[in-house]
Parts: sequence; structure tokens; C-alpha cells
Amino acid sequence: MKLSMTYRIRTKGFNHIFNETVRLYRQAVSFFVDVCLKEWNRISVIQGQKIRSGFVESLTVKTKQNPVVPYDFSAKFYKFPSYLRRAVIAEALGKASSYQSNLENWEAAEPEKRGAKPSLPQTGFVYPAMYRSGMFIRTGMYQAAVKVFIRNTWDWVLVDLRKSDVDYIEHHCANYKECVPTLQKRGKKWYLDFVFQTAVQLPEVSIKDTRILAVDLGLNSACTCSVMTSEGAVLGREFLSLPGEYDSLEHAVSHIKHAQKLCARKTPGLWKQAKGINDDIAVKTARFIVDTAIKYDVDCIVMEYLDFAGKKRGSKKQRLHLWRAKYVQSMVTDKAHRNTIRVARVCAWNTSRLAFDGSGRVMRGKEADLPSYSLCRFPTGKQYNCDLNASYNIGSRYYIRELLKTLPATAGQAVAAKVPELAHRSRCTLSSLIRLNAVLAA
Repeated sequence: MKLSMTYRIRTKGFNHIFNETVRLYRQAVSFFVDVCLKEWNRISVIQGQKIRSGFVESLTVKTKQNPVVPYDFSAKFYKFPSYLRRAVIAEALGKASSYQSNLENWEAAEPEKRGAKPSLPQTGFVYPAMYRSGMFIRTGMYQAAVKVFIRNTWDWVLVDLRKSDVDYIEHHCANYKECVPTLQKRGKKWYLDFVFQTAVQLPEVSIKDTRILAVDLGLNSACTCSVMTSEGAVLGREFLSLPGEYDSLEHAVSHIKHAQKLCARKTPGLWKQAKGINDDIAVKTARFIVDTAIKYDVDCIVMEYLDFAGKKRGSKKQRLHLWRAKYVQSMVTDKAHRNTIRVARVCAWNTSRLAFDGSGRVMRGKEADLPSYSLCRFPTGKQYNCDLNASYNIGSRYYIRELLKTLPATAGQAVAAKVPELAHRSRCTLSSLIRLNAVLAA
């Protein structure tokens, strides 16, 4: 498996010198997009990205062997670097291909189900890739030379790189492959974004020998983790609450509400503060999950597949809007793969609603006359932590799915007849896993 990560290094000393380079790059992309759309019938029959790029280049660039071209690129873009021109062609081909694909899907759809016709591709906020030797040369540990459009020509300039950024990358990515950087502007500062690549081999472990970390991401608490085995044994439990961070987030949101009551239409400063606190919660949650997985030496991290489509309703819709569950899952996936740990997702239906002992639907909060919504009461009368109950069910569903995969179709049907809830994965609990293991053992 190939892993990619991006780190940025801020350039020092230049703020406006790169504007003209980016402007010319975007104009060149627009030029080649127009060429690709006009010649798409000829381009579409060509297979392979490199061959397509060469064909587009033959239509636009004059050479000794090709003195006459239908679209003269050099006439509009004098001395445009060849490395940058090929990056522009690749960008334009991607935009044109995406547009043609969307157009074909729109034309193939039934007239009553069609939406608006796809609009022509726009250049957008694209930034140039600084290819090595042609556009970018590392002249020192904290210095580099980049080719930019300056004084009406393309020339090299020396830029200083921020020491803290370079040292951070050297510490974290010493053994990774460094790809070409991309020139980016964020706010008023310019950065060089470096992509680092590495390859990892995820271990193949039998499902019966797999140890997992079942994670339930919550609204009231950051996360609840349970370490489980295929027999249904729970080897460890870990909780992350972050009460101070959640209190700060509630405080920031209350400031926004107060400003809106005073007819403030836009509050970018207050929203920036709330977003920063929310991102901090997500980062700490992801780090805690991966650290717990490493601590218990698990083979797989199992989480819920969360779908937030549709309008959010109820008293907690504000908290649902701020919940960064997918961001946390994305970070956990990246961190876990770097540590050769697999990540899986299971159906989220009824994980918190059903008791792990198979007794049925649980009652939460005021419904069960309990002081907190994080507590629940089973039909048997047992009082339990609702998130911990959900984590048991999440891990059990993963094991049930993987164990049934190993069985032939007829054997799977025989097992489902003895454990009926296996036919509906959204009804499976920890007791279902225990019963399944008993049937397989018999």
C-alpha cells in the first residue's frame, strides 16, 4: 500500500513576486482547456496519459519537425518553461476529461431526471508544480532556487525556507520519498507544498487471531474504545472525555449565538475560534485512538460508517453540525496505516440502541430516569455506559462479518438458521458473536 502525506514550507522574503507566475500558469491552463475541448474527438481515442499529452503538445508547440501548428502556444506565452507547460497540459486534460464524462452522463440520463447541464470547465485556483532541475533546485538546507516570471522573463530567484518547517519535515519524513513541490498561497503567505510517499505492507492475520480496537465516536464524550478478540472477550477499555475542550467549544458557540441575536450577519473571527477548538478536539481524539491501538498491539481499528446526509433535526443539531467525526476517521486511517494497522467500518444502525447482552432495546437519559444521556438501562434492569455498550456491538459486527466470509454459502445459511439475527446485520450484538462462535465450535 502506498501512503502519501503533504507538508508545507513557508517561503521568506517574497510576497508579490509569485503572483505573475501563477497568473500566467492559470492563463496557460485556460488556453489548453480550450484546445482539448475543440480537439476532444481526436484526443478521446488516444489511450494513455503520456501519449495524450504528446498529441496535445504536437498541436500547440512549434518544432523543426513540426513547424506549423493549428494553435500556437509560444505566440501567446513567450519562453514558457517546457516542464511547466507539460504540467499545464496534464491539468487541462484532467479538466476536459472530467467535463466530457459529466456531459455524457447528463445526456444518457432520462430527460425528466436531468439536472442542469454541466458547465464548461474553469481554470479555478490552480497552482504550478515546481519540477526539479527545471523549476526547482535545492541549493541548501534552508534555501532553494525557483524559476518564476520576473522582469518580463523567466528567471531563477533564491528563496529562504522557514527553518522550523524544514526541521519538522526532516524529523518526520527522513525515510520517505520526496516528490516535487507545488507553489501555494494561503492568505498573504506563500508556501512550497511537498508530497512525501512511502509504501507499507499491512500484515495478513487470520480473523480468529485478529485483535481489534472497536471505537465509538460520541457527541457527549470524544471516544470510547474497547479491545476485543474474535471470541468476544474484552481485553481493555479506554475513555477520552476532553471536558475542558468541549466547554471551550460551547463557550465559543454561545458567543456566536449572542452576536447573531444582536443582528451580526457575519462573525468570521468568532467562527474561526470555534473551528480551531473543534479541530483541536478532532486531532486529540485521533491521536488517542491510534496511541491506544499501538498500546494494545491491535491488528485492526473498527469504527462506524457514519452518514450525515440530509437535514439535521432535534435539539442537538448544532452539535451534529460541529461534529468532526469523518475528519477524525480520516486522520485515524492515515495514522493507522503508517503503523501497519488496518481500518474497517461497520453499519452504525442500532449499535447504541441494542443491549450487548441481546436483551433488546435500551433506554437512555430521561426515558430511563437517569441523570446523564451517556448512561442507559437494559431491559434486564442493568445500568451501563451507552458508548461502551456501542463499542462492544461495533467490534462484534466486524467479527461476525469476517467470520461469515470464511464460510461456504451452505454453511453460512445453516449458521444463520441457528442464530437468526445474523441475517440482519443491523440487529447483531456481542451476544450474537458469542452464539456464532458456539455454533462454529459445535
